Amino acid sequence: MLVENLDVFKEAHLLTLNLYKITKKFPNEEKFGLTNQIRRAAVSINSNLMEGAHRQTNKEYKQFISISRGSTGELKYQLMLANDLDYISNGDYKKLKDKLNYISKMLSSLMNKLWIRNIKV
Repeated sequence: MLVENLDVFKEAHLLTLNLYKITKKFPNEEKFGLTNQIRRAAVSINSNLMEGAHRQTNKEYKQFISISRGSTGELKYQLMLANDLDYISNGDYKKLKDKLNYISKMLSSLMNKLWIRNIKV
């Protein structure tokens, strides 16, 4: 199965597209600060999934899934900061945080499937 066909990949991709739109509205002085960090963390989720899927072993793939999951945690803090700075609304922050929690759980599930089945998806 191609990694880009996985639901977690699709969800993370949609989140990344949404975050690019949201961060366009951030203040210009954040262009090389928080805006850049949020975008890089969001892109990192699927970049690491894709890279891991193209590695030779499941052990390597699991490591990259773990890195992807770490990026969800990094992004959660960056969005909390953006909310506290009033760059995003409380409602948007809650939706984004919920989506990140969902993606993080999906990544954990994918990793568990690889551990249990020892298969390459």
